[in-house]
Amino acid sequence: MNASTSLGRTAFIGGGNMASAVLGGLLRAGAPADAFIVVEPWAEQAARLREQFGLTVLDAAGAALQGVDTVVWAVKPQLFAEAAAPCAAHIGGALQISVMAGIRSEAIARASGSAQVVRCMPNTPALIGQGMTGLHASAAVSSAQRQRAEALLAPTGRLLWVDAERDLDAVTALSGSGPAYFFYLIEAMVQAGTELGLSPAQARQLAEGTAAGAAALSAQSVDSPEVLRQRVTSKGGTTHAAISTMEAAGMKATVVAAVHAAARRAAELGDEFGRA
Repeated sequence: MNASTSLGRTAFIGGGNMASAVLGGLLRAGAPADAFIVVEPWAEQAARLREQFGLTVLDAAGAALQGVDTVVWAVKPQLFAEAAAPCAAHIGGALQISVMAGIRSEAIARASGSAQVVRCMPNTPALIGQGMTGLHASAAVSSAQRQRAEALLAPTGRLLWVDAERDLDAVTALSGSGPAYFFYLIEAMVQAGTELGLSPAQARQLAEGTAAGAAALSAQSVDSPEVLRQRVTSKGGTTHAAISTMEAAGMKATVVAAVHAAARRAAELGDEFGRA
């Protein structure tokens, strides 16, 4: 990948975990360090980025941002307004890519002076290149700019575009928060395994290996997850005993309700942060 050609000059506002994951992937793919500028006021993190990647890291935004092609917003939502204020005079012509939860496109456009906004909702497996990211582009974003956003986020894992910005609330609930749901299930399986006499290390290895294998099988199969489940659930067998217990406890309904609750909270955060 010729990342410098596809991305142009790119400024990251915030240099935390997600920004580091994206930058590290791009640099490993051949992008030159001088194609990027990072604004990171936390001295320890700034030093880490300089040492690990050889990047130009500024402790404050300023004229060095003038003329950048892409700005990646990777600060906490509650810090966005403060971070955007010193940037706005320099970035009005740039594509704005946001990995912030809750800040809506209209607020990003208003604060940056650019109507060209791509909002992204990544999840934590992006840190190891196994993420699932939902994206939405505002009407002002060109096809070439969509491709630029895809090239920039490619190191994080798989990408999925949604047409309506409100659908990012569902993306947040399903995949943004989703890793925690699977960690929770693994946590429960490890507890059960240890109660049945396995060591914690053995139970964890079995639970994690099973989760990874099941996800890989589902991703590669043309059959639905329901069909795959039915194939392992012989009536009267061990799996049937387990699934019957889960159904009696209302586990599926609980998971569905939990995802709906996360989506409602994502919408509330959008109201709190996105229209401030």
